Amino acid sequence: MLNKVEICGVNTSKLPVLSNERTAELFAAAQSGDRAAREELISGNLRLVLSVLQRFHNRGENADDLFQVGCIGLIKAIDNFDLSQNVRLSTYAVPMIIGEIRRYLRDNNPIRVSRSLRDVAYRALQARDRLTADSGREPTLKEIAEAIDLPQENVIFALDAIADPISLYEPAYHDNSGDPLYVMDQVSDHKTTEKKWLDNINIKEGLARLSEREKKILNLRFFIGKTQVEVAEEIGISQAQISRLEKNALLQLRKYMQ
Repeated sequence: MLNKVEICGVNTSKLPVLSNERTAELFAAAQSGDRAAREELISGNLRLVLSVLQRFHNRGENADDLFQVGCIGLIKAIDNFDLSQNVRLSTYAVPMIIGEIRRYLRDNNPIRVSRSLRDVAYRALQARDRLTADSGREPTLKEIAEAIDLPQENVIFALDAIADPISLYEPAYHDNSGDPLYVMDQVSDHKTTEKKWLDNINIKEGLARLSEREKKILNLRFFIGKTQVEVAEEIGISQAQISRLEKNALLQLRKYMQ
């Protein structure tokens, strides 16, 4: 997604880089109403947006769309940045760019979340951005909950509800050899344990020892779900005979599996 040189008509290979001195000069001019200085500040920090986009490259989203949304976050950061604080612009802007992109992804998420939960989550995210801007660090969940006067459990539940789903094939991390380990490698599978795997093998081998009639009866009864009366009508024998054959077949399976 991000290998393209041009995004939204911007040649990313030729984006300017501002020095700290030039950045300070432009901020002073922009906050005095100089629109040209503001535009240069935005243009000179677009690489921050590109760096953030790397975090979302595996979402399958259009790079142009995410870049535009990230630019909105950058503009908000530039317009609200306080020069008096001893914080670098990148430290302040990156969380705001990430937040803007995450909000966009949540709003376009096919999984529907109740309005009340979404409202709580948005209040929590706004409080997080505000606390991050004030302290220059990521706030704790307890601090966020206190800021919006809600129990911490409610905040956790709301944020979990709007979290973006991820693919089981998304790399979680890389091992020492450099090979990726995927999310699915970290998820336990309760359906295909070794015991159940062996049980399935024993059942298949046990079924192979039954007569064709017995196998058909078990298939109709337990895989298709028919009653003994329905099975008797289909095979053409009495229900009592079906019951006897079924019990005998199950008894043989149990003996084999033991």
